[in-house]
Amino acid sequence: MGRNVARRGVAVACAAALATSGCSTVGSLFGSGQPQGKPGYVGGFIGAVVADEPQAALIGRSTLAAGGDAADAVVAMAYTLAVTLPSRASLGAGGGCLAFSPDRKAPGGGVPQAILFPSHPGGGGAQAGAVGDRPAAVPMLPRGMYLLHANYGRMNEAQLIAPAERLARLGAPMSDALEHDISVVAGPLAGDPQARSVFFDNGAPLPPGAAMVQPALAATLARIRVDGVGAFYTGREARRFAEAATSVGGGITAQAMQAAIPTMAPATVLPARGNDSVAFLPMDGGAAARLWQQAGGNPAAMHAIGADRPASTTFGAVDRQGNAVVCAVSLNNLFGTGRIAPGTGVMLAASPATMPAPLLSAAIAFNPNLPAFRALAGGSGQQGAPAAAAAAIGQALDDTASPAHPQPGAVPDPGRANVIACTRYLPGSPGSCGWAVDPRGQGLALGGG
Repeated sequence: MGRNVARRGVAVACAAALATSGCSTVGSLFGSGQPQGKPGYVGGFIGAVVADEPQAALIGRSTLAAGGDAADAVVAMAYTLAVTLPSRASLGAGGGCLAFSPDRKAPGGGVPQAILFPSHPGGGGAQAGAVGDRPAAVPMLPRGMYLLHANYGRMNEAQLIAPAERLARLGAPMSDALEHDISVVAGPLAGDPQARSVFFDNGAPLPPGAAMVQPALAATLARIRVDGVGAFYTGREARRFAEAATSVGGGITAQAMQAAIPTMAPATVLPARGNDSVAFLPMDGGAAARLWQQAGGNPAAMHAIGADRPASTTFGAVDRQGNAVVCAVSLNNLFGTGRIAPGTGVMLAASPATMPAPLLSAAIAFNPNLPAFRALAGGSGQQGAPAAAAAAIGQALDDTASPAHPQPGAVPDPGRANVIACTRYLPGSPGSCGWAVDPRGQGLALGGG
């Protein structure tokens, strides 16, 4: 459990409870005898979630407890992170996910698939994307989550957006993770009036635990919840957002909003020990997969590679049926352009026309013969992300390790990793599962019953 949760666990958990179900106590969040769609509907082992920000993990676990599957939990966490960790995962972010279902009739046929929603230049082209003094990218997180949910989700998508909307409207407590990111760029960030109104008070950054009220973002989330994701990218809403982004130097056009479409693609799948295989997200230039091959799956032999890359974050979930999803997202820079599109609450990502492509790394280990889930890992930490993901999945496949104590903290610096592992697979052996976030970060891992 992250250090910030140890200090402020009750306040953060209560905020998540309020956002999820209107409850006022942590006990009511994870109660029993609830109807489907309410936390407590699922009894016994519900699965596990990991995220770099605790409130997102709490809402992800609540989603599993309400009967959602792994994709539902990840969608709920993604929208929550847009509220609680907009430095790395705003609605403006791009990224990718790996999704796995052990059902051979599901998409992928028992093999993980990649859902890709990379950042697109706001002008619709490499040159046009550089328009404005702070060129921005088209927001891709909503479209990416829509594609993930359409193929792997179970609950109504509006239910998954509502917790984030309520947190934005009522106020999300400032976490250690976001406080740290603000401290790195406080001066430039305070230069944007919209950002200053959310993250600062009387010129000073909000302290940990202080409420961040984001009414404009709540309104944007409400429109997406009510009208659907598609409406955000077409017609009046696309023009409205493009005008707002352009007013702060983003140079986004309504045409670029409509044209930016996520895709599904095969994962990079390599053999592991025994009957297991490992699928890698193909968004880090193949770096994690190459490290895995070069090191023969030995985490101690993996080292960070590459040049500096933008800040990212990872989050993931597995449910008791063995469905699993892990995602990595980025604004292509810490806080992206450093500007919020007025009237929308959306922190704009930096255009890929002006920034290097982020190293977005994640992996899922599975047994293709059963088929069944074995482990997932997400890697972040600039140039260390591929090594972090590859080393974490290697540790998860180490039969000598304790399943209850995964060790992502051992991944090489500057990498950070989040991991969920089941030594005897899911579905079937929930008692063999463990979950952990990197102890050098400020995240939270939750699971069990």
